[in-house]
Amino acid sequence: MIGIGECIHIIAQSVRTAVENRDKAFIQDLARQQDAKGATYLDLNIGPQKKAGAEIMPWMVETVQEVSDLPLSLDTTNPVAMEAGLKVCKKTPLINSTDSTEERLSALMPLAAQYNSNIIALTLAKGGLPTTADARVELAAECIFPAAAEHGIPNEHIFLDPLVLTVNGNQDQAQQTIEAVRFFKQMTDPPPMTTCGLSNISNSCPAEIRPLLNRVFCVLMMGAGLDSAILDPLDDELMSVIRILETGDESTPKGKLYVALYNAYVNMEQFDTGSADTSDPELKDIVKTIAILQNETLYAHSYLRM
Repeated sequence: MIGIGECIHIIAQSVRTAVENRDKAFIQDLARQQDAKGATYLDLNIGPQKKAGAEIMPWMVETVQEVSDLPLSLDTTNPVAMEAGLKVCKKTPLINSTDSTEERLSALMPLAAQYNSNIIALTLAKGGLPTTADARVELAAECIFPAAAEHGIPNEHIFLDPLVLTVNGNQDQAQQTIEAVRFFKQMTDPPPMTTCGLSNISNSCPAEIRPLLNRVFCVLMMGAGLDSAILDPLDDELMSVIRILETGDESTPKGKLYVALYNAYVNMEQFDTGSADTSDPELKDIVKTIAILQNETLYAHSYLRM
């Protein structure tokens, strides 16, 4: 699993302040921490930065490259800032991101081609996010792949993102997103890469249950063929779950449950929650979360207490 470390994000007040003050030490500490915890890429999210983006993005890139050899994901809606950052990347970068609209595709696909960059492509249309897996696939087939082909960008440089919606209010979309990932991997030969904003699944959910929802959803998505995710590498339990799946480690009851869940989705099946071992409270919480994400029981903030 390619883990794209999400912690250098301007939405966090501490990061915003560090950027405004050009506090290299703060940004570099976040980069070091994520690198040490096993991130594969580091995402540098500066937001729109309409005025100063062309100065801020290369400053961010050079600041992080002083302390980490990891490749970088450049995250801004400002194409000028994006190119300024791409120019100073030492390793093959990741553009985060285009969507399926002509405006974004025409702005960013040429940059991906010029700088030999990978690019995240959201299956998001001008009218919004499709509600079915098939409609997401249609956007990829009709908009994203033709635009990439026009600029000579190989399929394997495209990271398709079906866009994850929160389970709170969009519970049925968890399975549609999983199916979209499965279909994406079957669209071309060689297949595109797949990615997602993992923690979106638990947006607006209580803080105490968010990590569990993220972990279980990660397992389901990996079983469907997810190659990468924008995630928090400082979440030790999440990174542990990813390692369990990568090694097939069933040495603990929890590992055995996660591997069984992963295998069910590899085999295009829903996991049988009724047959799972729930003798341990932690296993019981995992199984309840599986049932929520499989849309078997109705989500409520208090679902673990029910």
